[in-house]
Amino acid sequence: MWKKDKPIEEIAEITGFATNTIYIMIRKYKDSGISALKPQKRGRKSGEKRTLTPEQEKDIIKCITEKNPDQLKLECCLWTRDAVQQLIKQRYGVTMPIRTVGDYLKRWGFTVQRPMKQAMNQKPEQVQEWLKKEYPSIHEAARKEGAEIFWGDETAVQNESNYARGYAPKGQTPVLKVQSKKLHINMISAISNQGKIHFMLSDQSFNSERLIEFLERLIKDVGRKIYLILDNLRAHHSNATSEWVEQHKDQIQLFFLPPYSPEYNPDEYLNHDLKQSIGTRQMVKDKDELQSRADDFMEQLSDDSDHVKSYFKHPKLKEYDDFED
Repeated sequence: MWKKDKPIEEIAEITGFATNTIYIMIRKYKDSGISALKPQKRGRKSGEKRTLTPEQEKDIIKCITEKNPDQLKLECCLWTRDAVQQLIKQRYGVTMPIRTVGDYLKRWGFTVQRPMKQAMNQKPEQVQEWLKKEYPSIHEAARKEGAEIFWGDETAVQNESNYARGYAPKGQTPVLKVQSKKLHINMISAISNQGKIHFMLSDQSFNSERLIEFLERLIKDVGRKIYLILDNLRAHHSNATSEWVEQHKDQIQLFFLPPYSPEYNPDEYLNHDLKQSIGTRQMVKDKDELQSRADDFMEQLSDDSDHVKSYFKHPKLKEYDDFED
């Protein structure tokens, strides 16, 4: 309209712009062309007017990434907004609003996550010895001997372990009716990274006798020598178990994970999956129903080798150099 010699007042009436704004736009256009009229980013520049300097931010990020709160004498077990707020106050004397702390954490790429639990008695040097030396030796020996590596574990499924969540009106907590009698079923299983799975359910307490019964079945089903990796349960090291394994050493050998290190056993994640599956369904009424549900889940899992293989992709198991048989 300006190029067509329309009066500024008429342009203002048509567009709704103030005349002063139109004069400014025309001047910018004359000086720098149409690009000068493109919308500009408004507000503060990135990093402007922040409470912490870039160097202080880097220091706080390093503390959160490399240390736990208790190492810095903070009364927290994990990094929360409160803990970070205390850390900033401790190091720089800055009292930052809790909401602002959340904004900083989001900007730094931190998210709220459920922690992975680790036994306090676990010894890192033993874990590294296992990951870098012992397991690679087992893997190489199995390859030379034509043996198949399995990972075994035991668990108990209970009727009281329920993970269900449901909607209800605000302030009215939903009620889940449960059996007053405690019920549980024991299971021992073994899996390979090829997706093979073997399991045995029992309503009896797990001991050397139950373990040997399972090992006998495993040998029969697999059909070649087995290298079975277990944790350090007492029944695994008992005299009865050791004597039986010695008598069948041409068919099976047992190896043991570092103490207090269940997260390095892929079969542990199968146990979590089983409990989650049963715990999110309707409450069981008796032991037979509990065993039936556990058996149904495991039978379905036996036909789904890809699902079994997925347990070996857990982030914690990436510390192994190689899982190939």
